[in-house]
Amino acid sequence: MIIRNTISAFITAWKGLALTWKHMFAAGKKRKSIDIKNDNYFAEQEGVVTVQYPKEKIPIPEVGRYQLHVEIDDCIVCDLCAKICPVDCIEIESIKATGPIGQTSDGTTKRLYPAKFDIDMAKCLYCGLCTVVCPTECITMTNQYDRSVTHISELTYKFSDMTPQDAEEKRQELAKQQAEKQAAKEAAMKAAKKKEE
Repeated sequence: MIIRNTISAFITAWKGLALTWKHMFAAGKKRKSIDIKNDNYFAEQEGVVTVQYPKEKIPIPEVGRYQLHVEIDDCIVCDLCAKICPVDCIEIESIKATGPIGQTSDGTTKRLYPAKFDIDMAKCLYCGLCTVVCPTECITMTNQYDRSVTHISELTYKFSDMTPQDAEEKRQELAKQQAEKQAAKEAAMKAAKKKEE
């Protein structure tokens, strides 16, 4: 019994060691990184798979969904991307303009200022739903996948180009316009009452 267990232990150790040696000598053979569209992509089974990153990179598929990017000049601040996001990684704050403020590249009139447009990529699921619902296609998924940071707060990207002072100025302009409209409405109501009397 003891002899049989000893022989079994040696056989088991020998199999493990043989496998280790096989992989150790195969490490001299390097596997080339080829595009996934290549017909021989799955045929190559020999060699080391490790890529010497960042000198070498695996080819990125055309339909890959990675880092989100917002072209803020094309954003109409409709808030659809934030509403559809399943993990609430998009934060948007808008300020209504007193009139049209320009047009996007597809000709849509802009009527809201983006006071805040933040995307927390640490929460993002990379589902792409936000890119699908965007009417002006200003939010896209890029092929950038390596966003190494030292602190998780650095994964929150701020796309708005408005400073807090600019945002406050636009809020005051809107409040002033609304107050003027309200005063004109009240004056019209008083004038109508006087005519009735």
